[in-house]
Amino acid sequence: MTGPAPRTAVLISSGGMDSAVAAYDLADQGAALILLSFDYGQRHVKELAYASQIAGRLGAVHHTIDLRSVGVLLAGSALTDTSVAVPDGHYSDATMVSTVVPNRNAIMLNIAAAVAISEKADAIAFGAHAGDHSVYPDCRPLFFDKVTESITAGNEGLLVEGFRVLAPFLHLTKTDIARRGAELKVPFEETWSCYKGGELHCGVCGTCVERREAFALAGLADPTAYETVSREASR
Repeated sequence: MTGPAPRTAVLISSGGMDSAVAAYDLADQGAALILLSFDYGQRHVKELAYASQIAGRLGAVHHTIDLRSVGVLLAGSALTDTSVAVPDGHYSDATMVSTVVPNRNAIMLNIAAAVAISEKADAIAFGAHAGDHSVYPDCRPLFFDKVTESITAGNEGLLVEGFRVLAPFLHLTKTDIARRGAELKVPFEETWSCYKGGELHCGVCGTCVERREAFALAGLADPTAYETVSREASR
């Protein structure tokens, strides 16, 4: 992240690895945190409890915003439509496009901007990273540039001086994020990635595969309990 550390940051917090590391990273820089989580009817809604845990660990303000009435209109995504199966495989696979929730980050960031105005926060942030670029248009550098321009223009005269939209991991990999989280002693066991939302991480959906790969490539012990690994170990 370039520039001075923010004084107060409103962070989109899903309860996953990326937003947890972003929260710890911002806290490490001395920023006061307001974490925003969103219930948009996602099948892995249990992630919100993990976001709450991370907020508690950091002593951060945490709000969960109810967008379920919007989520019911977003048919066709495996995350909001139970008739669409969550695909297994790697994030680079073409099948992962079914996990796209239309305009999700734009919706969340615009709400975060409104909160930032009310709270006089000088930054909003989200945890998009380079591994997301191939699947999610709203995680790409072009989106980041355009949404920053839109929020700045749409709130002219309302944002505090020096306001910024931050995406500290935009050009980093999930492996980089895992390493940074380890440096910050992020409790990864208190984060949730799996899109299927079962009792344990499934171990085979795109987010689980990416999570497992990140720890392995970073040379870190993976504290996550996976259903697939548990089944294989019991044979």
